[in-house]
Amino acid sequence: MSKIKIGIIHNYEDKTMALLPRLEKLLVERGFEIDPKEPEIVITVGGDGTLLSAFHHYAERINEVRFLGIHTGHLGFYTDWRDYELEEMADNLKENPWESVSYPLLDVGIEYSNGEEVHYLALNESTIKRPVQTMVTDVWIDDEWFESFRGDGLVISTPTGSTAYNKSAGGAVLHPKLNAFQLAEIASLNNRVYRTLGSPIVIAKEGRLTLTLEEDAEYLVTVDQLDLRHNHLCSVTYQVASERVHFVASRHMPFWERVKEAFIGEKL
Repeated sequence: MSKIKIGIIHNYEDKTMALLPRLEKLLVERGFEIDPKEPEIVITVGGDGTLLSAFHHYAERINEVRFLGIHTGHLGFYTDWRDYELEEMADNLKENPWESVSYPLLDVGIEYSNGEEVHYLALNESTIKRPVQTMVTDVWIDDEWFESFRGDGLVISTPTGSTAYNKSAGGAVLHPKLNAFQLAEIASLNNRVYRTLGSPIVIAKEGRLTLTLEEDAEYLVTVDQLDLRHNHLCSVTYQVASERVHFVASRHMPFWERVKEAFIGEKL
């Protein structure tokens, strides 16, 4: 029987670097193989930002890997284990390495005025803004014009990303079992010329959101932590991706418990 291959992605903080040798030793002792090139399980050590980096590092193999997060600080949304639980994590992983839970991703399609198209996957969100000026864009849902937006920008998020920038922009928190994505406005301007719905919009799995842009303007598009400056954009299209992200479910905290712990805490 072949060994399960594990890749480790980590930050470079002192606390993280100190525990890496012990983590690798525990995994090898329990019969796993360390293989960062073609892993079946990717363990991240750091925080949610480290897991986002790992997600994009393995984006081309996203349906072939499962993620497991170890947090060296406070518990994050994508990290189920703490740095002092390495032995328990390794034992748990050995006993049940295959059970997983999957969540939807966002497909971000960028079209340029010359007809070129590029695609990205987002685990949390994508935003679009003008670097200096107010952004003006027409919003289309399923090829039907919906509204004209004028303001600082827009944030389009996955359910798991709905607790991040989307929440700060007034968006709703969506359970990740929903195959959907969400549009939230960032400081919209409403007057007699520009009038938007003014509330978050949740779009179902089969839906498609398209933003048509001014081709001679510069835009800043983000995909999770990736910052992409673009000129000569024609449109950006968002939809639920055909790919999904998979997490090892050996100890995966329920979503609403995670939300409560992050934002509310215990009842006084």
